[in-house]
Amino acid sequence: MSTQKATQTHSFKTAYFTPYTGPAGGWGALQSTTQHWLKSENAVRNIHTLLKTNQAQGFDCPGCAWGEKHDNSKIRFCENGAKAVNWEATSKTVSPDFFAQHSVGWLSTQSDYYLEYQGRLTHPMQYNAKTDHYEPISWEDAFTTIANTLNRLDSPNELELYTSGRASNEAAFLYQLFGRLFGTNNFPDCSNMCHEASGYALTSSIGTGKGTVEIDDFEQADAVFVFGQNPGTNHPRMLETLREVSKRGAPIVSFNTLRERGLERFQNPQSPVQMLTNGSTPISSHYFCPKIGGDMAAVRGMVKALLALEHEAQERSEAVFDHAFLTAHTIGLEDYLAIVNATPWTSIVEQSGLSQPEIEHAATLYAQAPRVICTWAMGITQHKHSVATIHEIINLLALRGNLGKPGAGACPVRGHSNVQGDRTMGINENPSTAFLSRLGEVFGFEAPTQAGHAVIDAIRAMRSGRSKVFIGLGGNFAAATPDTQVTLAALQNCELTVQISTKLNRSHLAVGKNAIILPCLGRTDIDHQASGPQQVTVEDSFSMVHASGGVIEPLSDQMRSEPAIIAALATATFANSPKSQLVNWSALTEDYGRIRDLIEQVIPGFEGFNEKIAQPGGFYLGNSARDLVWKTQTGKAVIHSHTLPTSILPDKAASQLTERTLILQTLRSHDQYNTTIYGMNDRYRGIKGERKVIFINEADIQRLGFADGQSVSIRSLWDDGETRQIDGFKLVPYDIPAGNVAAYYPETNPLVPLDSVGDFSATPTSKSIAVEIQAYESARII
Repeated sequence: MSTQKATQTHSFKTAYFTPYTGPAGGWGALQSTTQHWLKSENAVRNIHTLLKTNQAQGFDCPGCAWGEKHDNSKIRFCENGAKAVNWEATSKTVSPDFFAQHSVGWLSTQSDYYLEYQGRLTHPMQYNAKTDHYEPISWEDAFTTIANTLNRLDSPNELELYTSGRASNEAAFLYQLFGRLFGTNNFPDCSNMCHEASGYALTSSIGTGKGTVEIDDFEQADAVFVFGQNPGTNHPRMLETLREVSKRGAPIVSFNTLRERGLERFQNPQSPVQMLTNGSTPISSHYFCPKIGGDMAAVRGMVKALLALEHEAQERSEAVFDHAFLTAHTIGLEDYLAIVNATPWTSIVEQSGLSQPEIEHAATLYAQAPRVICTWAMGITQHKHSVATIHEIINLLALRGNLGKPGAGACPVRGHSNVQGDRTMGINENPSTAFLSRLGEVFGFEAPTQAGHAVIDAIRAMRSGRSKVFIGLGGNFAAATPDTQVTLAALQNCELTVQISTKLNRSHLAVGKNAIILPCLGRTDIDHQASGPQQVTVEDSFSMVHASGGVIEPLSDQMRSEPAIIAALATATFANSPKSQLVNWSALTEDYGRIRDLIEQVIPGFEGFNEKIAQPGGFYLGNSARDLVWKTQTGKAVIHSHTLPTSILPDKAASQLTERTLILQTLRSHDQYNTTIYGMNDRYRGIKGERKVIFINEADIQRLGFADGQSVSIRSLWDDGETRQIDGFKLVPYDIPAGNVAAYYPETNPLVPLDSVGDFSATPTSKSIAVEIQAYESARII
């Protein structure tokens, strides 16, 4: 039985919505790439730039963290990677003249797309509250201002050091070294908002927070199970990998609430035959659409079905489970199977939104495949019960020994290109004792041991005045975080905000009492230092570390690299302290190989770092669980036991439910990466020139008394007396389970309560928000 079906179509069409009928990739991707290439206003130069993307003598794509098989004979960028490169390599600039023309107040009224489309930041700037304008400041004065403010703090823990996943390993290592020498573990970073649940769940299950597969494992997998992700938009290079799996005839089984074109079929832009014949390759052999938050119940149902198959097999003196693996390598199996056995099918079907036959069929597909990869992304990680869901996936893998063998394993698909590397480098609010001890030994100081702030705690601390300085190493904190108005107020409550950035964004406009912008080089820019052009390194989702070197000259001689900025900031901050003798910051800036020498001394797996990055394709850091070494307290992989949640929602939302309640998930458009909006279209979902839309089942439109295309307000439900409402969103009928809706972030982030976070991980529950909608015309405008 296959649940594969054609995408639902509607007669409803407007100026902004026309159902898309083509495959992912293909001519549509080439046309979009060309448009963004021309919009960069650097078309001729950027042909050369794009061809250097993900190549040995080029730079790592500043987009997603999907890995590559080393092969310089192929073009190694996808449509959204091309957008990221052209977006960064624009010739448009945001100079002091721009800030002189536009006040912060006026800029605050502009869209996120407008802000970033203005171009690259070229000069350090400081906010003048009297004029409401940013004004030029010298680098030296900027560092002096920041250092003086830091040295006046009553406690090092009044500093928040945020990191984006775009930062290189070298920059991240220096950043955490600076922070810990200063005396804090306050390192909120973007992973707190996306894959924190993966890290916690994997570490508590298999002893490492990283996925266990290498990209070559997809060539040997007998089946791939895809949970809660949309690779066609969020990591399109994954489609090429899945295409090869599909061509071999191995089933790809997708669980995703929305029907996404990238999980249905793909036309490879690098395949002349497919392009000339307008052909495509099916991706998912089976496609299941669980309710939002229903993946845990779906996997629980698969295990329940497997348990029944196991009992049948035992009658034939056979086995479905890998008993040798389970006995030698796991603990907790008996308790878990007892909970599975006690979970009624009625609860599984109700919470998952799938039928028992559908779930049993998925279980049969799993049982028939000797080697299985399970892969997931933020559709799994941004719920209250995300950790329990990932534990359930790991349990599923363990039952048939699909951990620690070729062609099988766990594959969390990270977002930004070096978010995993940042964590490896020590960007962690609660680092291990071993890491802190080694850091202290190498640099001759006692590193702080008190746990610091992740993102949610950082916002709370800034809002209350317990934290007074915010420094952002890349990213767009104001737009990426939940409860937007609360976050903006928290930043504005700071004594000083510092943004190390390539482009103007919303965070620059949430100014503290003082605010500084420091323009930095991007991944595409040549980084000239005393010893010559520098390379940095990044780590992909498969624990491969690659070198990256820019290929174009910076637009301004006032731009500085992230390592150089951090080193200069540290030099200024520690100038009158004995700590100034512990690190020769200027020497590290002159030659990044010296930074890598220090990383090698502190972090296991980086022995011979400088030599290894010269290897084609970089090097593999290794994974203990892949080697069947379980760094858990028991020395075995832990089979965790969780009951299904009574509700997928936190209590403060569940207590507010009515018959009109819908469950909202936030998502990206196809012209978007994280908070960066490249354009106003979402090609695969049929949206053109609009972002304020809400995807909703046709039956819900009729049930609630609305009409296709009607403009509505969306209000989230949370028992704290606050009103969280956004207005003017148009209803778009879509193939999504009844009772569920979806809309783009960051526009919907104001609906996510700051305190609505996942168990164990404190990740915002951006994929399960209780909301109600009402006609916009009669709505109270907030």
